[in-house]
Amino acid sequence: MPELPEVETTRRGIAPHIEQRRVKALRVRQPKLRWPVPAQLPQWIEGDCIQSVERRAKYLLLRFSRGTLILHLGMSGSLRIQPCNTEPGKHDHVDLELDSGQLLRLTDPRRFGAVLWQENGTVHPLLASLGPEPLDEAFDAAYLQRCCKGRRTAIKALIMNAEIVVGVGNIYANEALFRAGIDPRRAAGRIAAARLEKLVAAIKSVLAAAIEQGGTTLKDFVGGDGKPGYFKQALDVYGRGGEPCHQCGEPLSEIRLGQRSTVFCRQCQR
Repeated sequence: MPELPEVETTRRGIAPHIEQRRVKALRVRQPKLRWPVPAQLPQWIEGDCIQSVERRAKYLLLRFSRGTLILHLGMSGSLRIQPCNTEPGKHDHVDLELDSGQLLRLTDPRRFGAVLWQENGTVHPLLASLGPEPLDEAFDAAYLQRCCKGRRTAIKALIMNAEIVVGVGNIYANEALFRAGIDPRRAAGRIAAARLEKLVAAIKSVLAAAIEQGGTTLKDFVGGDGKPGYFKQALDVYGRGGEPCHQCGEPLSEIRLGQRSTVFCRQCQR
């Protein structure tokens, strides 16, 4: 599933092509995505300009004069900029045709993505309870310490909870915990403040590095320009169970934690 760096990479890739562009037509070939595409969507956005392209957690927000188009890439979705005369493929479900002669195309083989609408002055339920962005100043050691206080929840599960902090998906949780030297199974409430400060710094540095390298391509992800992400080459633990630790050389352990693959070093992470 595309995580925060992949979604941010997509945002940066498509924004220069679609901001301040008028939508000439919206074509929905398959309205049955994770949630139904609103039937009234064409009348809400056709003829209007895309004022800005923003990101909140793993959602892309296309701002219009009367509301916001919310896009989610699901498990295997991608957004591409293509000429308007490009023939659609089997899994090309939604097109925004622009006055530039280009279109923004949503491709989603598994149909777990979403195309939704938020009226101005309202907050969509999917966005209402989200925690702070991990790269914002609001996400700091003091905040994380408050969230962890008294909790028995494994620290990996806690930092993957979008109500605590958004966008720290499985890949980046594994990597940040390794950089911080923290065992992913450790109870959140039993981690010292100094170690939580190191974890916050690790989350920020891992996500920033992944964004700069275009995200992580493991199977399906490509950015808005159709190119894969290259952070996979920089992974220390994720997907490397049984291989030597980059720090101590001992084999990395791989377990299931919260139904997610979790890789860590028993020597380096405490």
